[in-house]
Amino acid sequence: MNKPNNFNYDLIVIGSGAAGSAAASIVAGAKKRVAIVEAEQFGGDLANYSDIPIDAIMHSTNIYNQARKGSEFGIRSNSISFNYPSIQAWKDYVIKRTGAGGSKKYYTEQGIATYQGLARFISPNEITVNRRHLSGAKFLIATGSSWQKPPIHGLDLVDYLTPRTIFSHLRQPKNLAIIGGGKTGVELAQIMANLGTRVILIEKSPNLLPDYDAEVGVTLEKSMHKSLGINTLTNSEVISVVKATSQKKVIFKRGGVNKSILVDSILIACGQKPNTDIGLENATVKYSKNGIIVNKFLQTSARHIYSAGNVISGSLKQAQSALLESRITAHNILKLDQISPDYVGMPMVISGYPSIAQVGLTEQDCKKKRMNVKITTAPLAIIAKSNTSNFYDGFIKLITNRRGLIVGASIVSPNATEMIHELSLAIRYGLTTEQLASTPHAFLSWSELIRVAATKSL
Repeated sequence: MNKPNNFNYDLIVIGSGAAGSAAASIVAGAKKRVAIVEAEQFGGDLANYSDIPIDAIMHSTNIYNQARKGSEFGIRSNSISFNYPSIQAWKDYVIKRTGAGGSKKYYTEQGIATYQGLARFISPNEITVNRRHLSGAKFLIATGSSWQKPPIHGLDLVDYLTPRTIFSHLRQPKNLAIIGGGKTGVELAQIMANLGTRVILIEKSPNLLPDYDAEVGVTLEKSMHKSLGINTLTNSEVISVVKATSQKKVIFKRGGVNKSILVDSILIACGQKPNTDIGLENATVKYSKNGIIVNKFLQTSARHIYSAGNVISGSLKQAQSALLESRITAHNILKLDQISPDYVGMPMVISGYPSIAQVGLTEQDCKKKRMNVKITTAPLAIIAKSNTSNFYDGFIKLITNRRGLIVGASIVSPNATEMIHELSLAIRYGLTTEQLASTPHAFLSWSELIRVAATKSL
């Protein structure tokens, strides 16, 4: 193997999303020679197609939906309207303003060389990008994952939307079937329903959000139906799609019986596959259908090659975990002492109104592990803020062990994504419900729900 100085770069990062950009910046800041390769838009999926644009449009459509309900609070709002292209223009502006969301300049200003094109390993220390050979002493694979077409008969014969293409049209659909009731599915369902689209959400699991506490999915389903008219079909598996004049017939199996619905548009929001087709065999990097296999230091089977984010096997598929892994990788590349990412207290969040946040163990996790825990649930209506805001659809659930330490929490509430960090700290640093209950919380805040639930658990 060549000596490090004989390589073009000290580090080549493949992928400019959350899992790649932080490491590139940190290592470049240490005066190392760094290159970053991006197959599509610089900034990756997070900046261009998922978290940032979805949150931007969610904010806009939530404002519109709340304004429409202004009469509840004495506000005359009968004539309020929206302009869909303008909402999309707002989204595009947010992406551009983010900085890392599409501009090579963000990286070149840091002294990072940029290459746009598909990277492919030709040896453990070499890749090609647009027929150009690049060599590196170390690599970080941060290629993320892609939405996959599910095995639904007839899907190839109809036009369908994906989370990447849902906002590419000048008008939103009149009615829409969303296949997949995970994080992205429920976020896009709320956005579209806020704008008047009739939405039917189809999920094959017993509840929406199968990766979350079961009560979270049940509560959100009721809230979305009541406030936005979203209809949910759980325990339902789509088996085929058929063209029906100007519409599409979605045929699904529920309770052993085939049923169907007619819609104008279909959105596929289920199933992501790690992007591993980059010549990993040539680099002696081991991987499976679930992604690249890494050790506790995020090293692959080729120890000079690291991997982070959605492309690794067992990924948490959250932007915050990808950013953590990127920073850990940078440390391990620069330092002799190797460290592992610590996921304790890592929150999972979903935008919306209400928003959703979860940290630590769920009630189902505890039952599977046969843990002796105490479950405390407090409804949103128990605090005064729900009264003044006229919003009651939500709850908090705290899970504590025998010593009173918080080991898990779930929140369905406005501002849940902000509230969860108090509970992340509690889990990460071993706080008890007694300590939370004795901590003053601002009266008339959503966060007061945490103190009330902690008091209930004593």
